[in-house]
Amino acid sequence: MLSAEDNQLLCRVEGNAPMGQMMRAYWLPICLSDEVAEPGTPPLRLRILGEDLVCFRDSDGRLGVLDNHCPHRKALLSFGRNEAGGLRCLYHGWKLDVDGNITEMPAEPAQACVTAKLKHRAYPVREAGGFVWAYLGSRQPLPVFEPPPFAPVPDRRVAIAKTLVACNWAQIVEGQIDSAHSSSLHSSDMVPVRGTDSAGAAADRWTRPSTDRAPRIRVQPTSYGFRYAAVRRPMVDEATHDYVRVTAFVAPLTCLIPPNTSYAVSQITVPIDDHNSWFYFIASGDGQDVPTTEVWRQFLHLQPGIDVDDGWHRRRHAGNDYLQDRRAMAHGSFTGIDGIPTQDIAMWEGMGSIADRTSERLGASDIAVVRWRRLMIDAARAHSAGSSPLGLAEPRVAQSRIAAFEGIVPKTVDWRTLGTSAEERAAYPQAQVKLRPGPAAK
Repeated sequence: MLSAEDNQLLCRVEGNAPMGQMMRAYWLPICLSDEVAEPGTPPLRLRILGEDLVCFRDSDGRLGVLDNHCPHRKALLSFGRNEAGGLRCLYHGWKLDVDGNITEMPAEPAQACVTAKLKHRAYPVREAGGFVWAYLGSRQPLPVFEPPPFAPVPDRRVAIAKTLVACNWAQIVEGQIDSAHSSSLHSSDMVPVRGTDSAGAAADRWTRPSTDRAPRIRVQPTSYGFRYAAVRRPMVDEATHDYVRVTAFVAPLTCLIPPNTSYAVSQITVPIDDHNSWFYFIASGDGQDVPTTEVWRQFLHLQPGIDVDDGWHRRRHAGNDYLQDRRAMAHGSFTGIDGIPTQDIAMWEGMGSIADRTSERLGASDIAVVRWRRLMIDAARAHSAGSSPLGLAEPRVAQSRIAAFEGIVPKTVDWRTLGTSAEERAAYPQAQVKLRPGPAAK
């Protein structure tokens, strides 16, 4: 459990909250590139870390992210016209470019020359991995932008599903680093299969080579966050081998989930404010088995126009009990809820908009969650005291070198080496292959 003070520190991101201020030190994904795909398309209204923003691609194809409130009388720029190199406010016609320069003020005398003296709040922008990324902090020079670990090169195949979740960001991330819940909550969608040494991906479900519902959790701190392993008994060779699933948390918001034989899996949670979050579920890889965006969203039951509306609100929500089907539960469905993400969301939102962690009763399977909470709370306090944000100080590991892992391995292999690059093993000398006696590894 956490104290009430620590719970607030972990969860609050708006205004001067330490966690939100630390998050502003990173490049953050604020929307999908597809949402502002073409020059001159309607501006996109956003809210990130409690701040109202507008994102637009101007007539020349340049991306801009601005404070959504016009500097004149604070009308919303997202209602404006995207035209001829800038965004024009509907109220009095003020026009702003992607850098926040006010280029036209038609209601003001031309001789006032005030346009040269005023500038609106604008944020640096990059594109990578299917996302628009913005830097909302004040650090100069800007931190180096790195492509995300799920798309280290531009030609990586990436499919992204998106939805709005009505709860705080922290309880979502906790779900992503909680391997034990998958054996219960997702048991109808992640099923045991004998005769393989890796997780698989069928058209309608995922498979894994284990029936073990009680994983042993191991945690390794890293400069970018942490890695943790869920160690289970495999369905074959359990005396000499373990089935290991390694998740990597990359501060501040990305989780690299153990992959399957077809594609890697990642999740990103972006705080809208203290009580709402954007949730992104990502499949990526180089092979032809990586699903298209349409197929991926269909698999997750997050298809626009069918499962989510234009604002990414789900058809299955708390107001209709996520369309839970009790008859389906009687005939084999564990939850009666369609879609892995919606099963999770029902749990996250059911905790309340900010979960009360002061009265929890935690167990051995919660070790990674406990360590993650302490990691982020300590990092936010250290940043407030002047330290570099988690993952931005040396020694660093390039995001392109960070990966998750899953598979059946001999018990003599140190799990900390699994899925790691030579660069990462050099940065963390303790993560070397160790031959351990069999009984000690059990």
